[in-house]
Amino acid sequence: MFNLFHPLPADMTEERFENLLATPHVRIERIVSQGHTSPAQGWYDQDEDEWVLVLTGSGTLEFEDGRRQMLAPGDHLYIPAHQKHRVCYTAPDEPTIWLAVFVPAAGRERHADIKSPEPG
Repeated sequence: MFNLFHPLPADMTEERFENLLATPHVRIERIVSQGHTSPAQGWYDQDEDEWVLVLTGSGTLEFEDGRRQMLAPGDHLYIPAHQKHRVCYTAPDEPTIWLAVFVPAAGRERHADIKSPEPG
């Protein structure tokens, strides 16, 4: 059995990415960050759609159009394939645990039907 909250990496010099499940149709990843951000010169530009949930800590995603979205525990967000984004902040004083679910791209014609609720 595996617990999403334990064990956490003892050495947080580097951000940690762990595949929890990988099939041809879905990949689920636990990401543990603590003060980490994406490289300044790079954007994530993924071939897959991504749904991300913050379990603990907090983080802020920045999108290529300049929009920023802060995520706290329980907040989740849908990111369509090829929507360029990066992590511009994670809490420096506590681990931020992200759960990321990657699925094949829905296709441009279906993106209008797939929405994350607005944070409230």
